Amino acid sequence: MSWIALTHPPDTLGILALALLIEAVAGYPERLYRALGHPVTWIGRLIAALERGLNRGAPAARRLGGVLALVLLLTVTTAVALALTAIAALAGYGAGLIVLALLAASLPAQRSLFVHVRRVSAALRTEGLAGGRTAVSMIVGRNPDSLDEAAVCRAAIESLAENFSDGIVAPAFWIGAGGLTGGALYKAINTADSMIGHRTPRYEAFGWASARLDDLVNLPASRLTALLLVVSAALSRNVSAKGAWRAIRRDAGQHRSPNAGWPEAAMAGALGLRLAGPRIYGATRVEDAWMGDGRAEANADDIVRALKLYRTACALQFTIVVAATGIWLYVL
Repeated sequence: MSWIALTHPPDTLGILALALLIEAVAGYPERLYRALGHPVTWIGRLIAALERGLNRGAPAARRLGGVLALVLLLTVTTAVALALTAIAALAGYGAGLIVLALLAASLPAQRSLFVHVRRVSAALRTEGLAGGRTAVSMIVGRNPDSLDEAAVCRAAIESLAENFSDGIVAPAFWIGAGGLTGGALYKAINTADSMIGHRTPRYEAFGWASARLDDLVNLPASRLTALLLVVSAALSRNVSAKGAWRAIRRDAGQHRSPNAGWPEAAMAGALGLRLAGPRIYGATRVEDAWMGDGRAEANADDIVRALKLYRTACALQFTIVVAATGIWLYVL
């Protein structure tokens, strides 16, 4: 079997289906993380090293250094992913698919996202506002001390919606399109944006290329995520598909992010909430449009409803991937 086949559909769709199933069942084992780390931590070390060496000088030099750092990051990531794909192919077709699925299962984060968001709801119920603030600080960058209970709940639900897009649907999309290499490249770009794509004096010039490329590669996933949430709402109780669709059409384009508004608006409309809006990061107040026109007073029960919708959307995504794999194989 040529290893090149494992970088194109339908093989990549088969890899994706297995990877999603493995990750949903097992996540990324803590013992493995302690022993070897995680692809994001490996990528993060490379980005940090490139940043130390190239982020210096005048703004123009920093921007050029950021472009060079991104090119080097993507080159290394591609080389490693293609090498792993070629090695997996040596095991034969079936075994190669399984090996690549196990590797690709480290890229989406269905299980860990669910666990982290559920902790916020549980902490609010058992430890009150202080516990909720601590739990939500693990998944959002805003100042937890500025959050009342409703804001803690909104922050958790917003994080669930946005991370469903860039932490699950986006890596799944790029694994399906390009196998392990496609998924690894996406993860490298997304990690670079999270580390250096900030509008601060240190990173505004250096992280410019990473931030712009991250916006581009997340564009299809953000729209697909919104659609998954609308369809999932139609399949679920106590949520509104019409409300989700209405909020997307009215509010998604008003968000300061070109992508985050789509899943957040869909989630807000489905749950009958208002999400996003003005927020405080550190000591800085960020003005943003509200997504949805429902209640701003979210509560722990709303987090539970959001998680149920999220699980339905994950199951729907898996079903679509399996069906697409079958259709592709039948047509071929």
